Amino acid sequence: MTEPFLPFALPDIGEPEIDAVVSALRSGWITTGPKARQFESDFAGFLHAELDCVAVNSATAGMHLALEALGVGPGDEVITTTYTFTSTAEVIRYLGADPVFVDISAESLNIDCAQIESRITPRTRAIMPVHFAGLSCDMDAIHAIADRHNIAVVEDAAHALPTRYRRDLVGSLKSHATVFSFYATKTITTGEGGMIVTRDRELAQRCRTMRLHGIDRDVFDRYSASKPSWWYEVVAPGFKYNMTDIAAAIGIEQLKKVDTFQRRRQEIARRYLQAFSDLALEMPPQAPADDLHAWHLFVVRLTDKASIDRDAFIQRMTDKGIGCSVHFIPLHLHPYWRDTYKLEPEDFPVALKVFTHAVSLPLYTRMSDSDVERVISGVREILIDG
Repeated sequence: MTEPFLPFALPDIGEPEIDAVVSALRSGWITTGPKARQFESDFAGFLHAELDCVAVNSATAGMHLALEALGVGPGDEVITTTYTFTSTAEVIRYLGADPVFVDISAESLNIDCAQIESRITPRTRAIMPVHFAGLSCDMDAIHAIADRHNIAVVEDAAHALPTRYRRDLVGSLKSHATVFSFYATKTITTGEGGMIVTRDRELAQRCRTMRLHGIDRDVFDRYSASKPSWWYEVVAPGFKYNMTDIAAAIGIEQLKKVDTFQRRRQEIARRYLQAFSDLALEMPPQAPADDLHAWHLFVVRLTDKASIDRDAFIQRMTDKGIGCSVHFIPLHLHPYWRDTYKLEPEDFPVALKVFTHAVSLPLYTRMSDSDVERVISGVREILIDG
């Protein structure tokens, strides 16, 4: 009997999440309301810091709002990495600013901090590092550069829950803002959703105002106050970025499991690291002793000694009924970024080389031990037998 296809990723939704959604539906609050507020409060509590958390409908929305609140606009520049999903850079363009791309480190696959300072100009307003696959960037180095040049730091933490840097959770560091993703494939999910985290009360308030049409009163206050609440003022041309209570209800329950989820992901990662150590593969970077890897992704790189190239490897895995992916096609290879900024493939040689060899293997909490063994067997058979 043929085994069912093993997908690259699946969300881990249980009865508590289902019950929470049903409760939200029955409450009468299905858009932004008490559940969204609770999720924001619970998230701040999880990070163990004096923080403002602003729930939004995607990490893309969160990054857009954070940069807008910092005053990034036409003519400005924001430094980020080419090795990321397009949302990291597109939010910069939303504001009429320009992304300035930097190559990655071959060791960490995160932005190469040694190259950041040379890319700073009088137009630079912010640095947006990306914690690739769930491993923290060198935030001490990034903050030192930002402090020297008086520019902001907004962390793209879409992969980074519950990543730790120097024992501190990403989200609780000194950056101006950190933005998390709760997309279906992330370490916790709300279906679609994101969270802006900041210590800056004014930045948080601007994000709250702009996430719902630039209205100066929170929607929950408008519809729950005992006094007449129809009056509001539009103070800016805002956006429609609020998180629904239905989504937040899922997030509240998922957040309770985040540490359990991380331990299972780490267990699978350790099994892979052990099983593939003798193959023609370069393993993903591991976290330093005081850090914690979220293991959102497990990205291996085929070495030049491999008997098969990356594309053929993925096809062979697909033939075996195992889903794989590639993270990421570097932004400077995509037509829009390439043509707009006159970029060449060789402009970012490390990202280019990593991309041509990289494969993301299945790693998610719903994988059984037999699923993990199936991936291991598939990889070994392809690379040993050819």
